[in-house]
Amino acid sequence: MKNATIPVQARIAAAWTSFMFLYAYVDILNFFKPGVLDSILNGKVWNFDVSAPLLTVMLISVAVPSVMVVLSMTLPARANRITNLVVAAVLVPYTLFNVAGESLEWAAFYAVSIGVEIALLLFVVRSAWKWKVPTATPVEAQI
Repeated sequence: MKNATIPVQARIAAAWTSFMFLYAYVDILNFFKPGVLDSILNGKVWNFDVSAPLLTVMLISVAVPSVMVVLSMTLPARANRITNLVVAAVLVPYTLFNVAGESLEWAAFYAVSIGVEIALLLFVVRSAWKWKVPTATPVEAQI
């Protein structure tokens, strides 16, 4: 039996789905770090006051991979390729920023979580980059 080829769109959507779940679970597991919940209950996330704009930015950062799952399966090939290249490439430094200011005590936690997130984003970039989008061929004139 011959292996079925999985369409590029499905592979990319699967990577975005994995990224989205990991991203959410890393945030949830972060609540177990000593002092995090106390800080949140006191109105602080990192060094920022909990506010509508902060929570909106946080919501957008989680919504992006969610929307990318749908876009990866529905956009036309050319727009799909470009969108995935741009969004994944922008999220790489954004994801790396999440480790800024963390203590060495949590290095393994962030190495695994951010390492897997970056690997998934690089998979999206590589898949989109190598995607051979068919070019339109001119319709032959009928005689």
